[in-house]
Amino acid sequence: MVISHLHCLQSVRVSFPCSPSVSNNYYYGRDNFTRKSSSLVYASTNNLDRDLHLQSKVETVLDSVKWDNRGLAVAIAQNVDTGAILMQGFANREAVATTVSSRKATFYSRSRSMLWTKGETSNNFINVHDIFLDCDRDSIIYLGKPDGPTCHTGSETCYYTPVFDLLENQQDKEDKLALTTLYSLESTIAQRKGELEVPQSGKPSWTRRLLLDEKLLCSKIREEADELCRTLEDNEDKPRAASEMADVLYHAMVLLALKDVKMEEVLDILRRRFSQSGIEERRSRNSQS
Repeated sequence: MVISHLHCLQSVRVSFPCSPSVSNNYYYGRDNFTRKSSSLVYASTNNLDRDLHLQSKVETVLDSVKWDNRGLAVAIAQNVDTGAILMQGFANREAVATTVSSRKATFYSRSRSMLWTKGETSNNFINVHDIFLDCDRDSIIYLGKPDGPTCHTGSETCYYTPVFDLLENQQDKEDKLALTTLYSLESTIAQRKGELEVPQSGKPSWTRRLLLDEKLLCSKIREEADELCRTLEDNEDKPRAASEMADVLYHAMVLLALKDVKMEEVLDILRRRFSQSGIEERRSRNSQS
């Protein structure tokens, strides 16, 4: 799926020991926030000074954004695991502040002149893990995990109309999501799996053969994994290692298709493991078994 290049982006991370609130009783999604004078007010029973410091940091970050003459900036929601660009809207200062506090992607509606949180009517919230500003600080990325389809049409993302297809007069073609190499491969494997019941003449594709022969598939995964290890043991060059890793990944993805496991599920597990040490991760797995 479409992955934005983050080398040009600056991460904005603010961790709150308690939930901030804003006065005037705005209701955004699942959380109630209030605003006083245009400043965020953080309720704290433990350390008021610390909370005031965090409030100041958030205000400083918001001051650094280059809002347009209407006080808005482009806000893009991106899937933290797949890299898919989910949707694009606009955000003002209050929308970003609300997103920081609620961890739900919140935007500003230009037509209704009000804040809105994605999912407040559909329950398909986008749970924000991080917020990025671009190098010019005039656009924003909400990096998060969607609870369901993002587009009002029911599509996973709002981006499913290829321009080149339109230019080639293929408007009647079935809508397709913008896919990067990894997810395009996953989609192709899923398509081959869906065609297994359809009789075919001629020589079957390699993917079809693997899907129909579990022993062949498992033997190929073991074989390719061994060849990948040999690139290290035999000091083979980088292109060879990349090639062998591509073979391992492809064959493993065929196995995942047979198990009905999505790559997004694998990446979700990897992301969760990033936040803990290997010892803690093994301990958590043992406690679940």
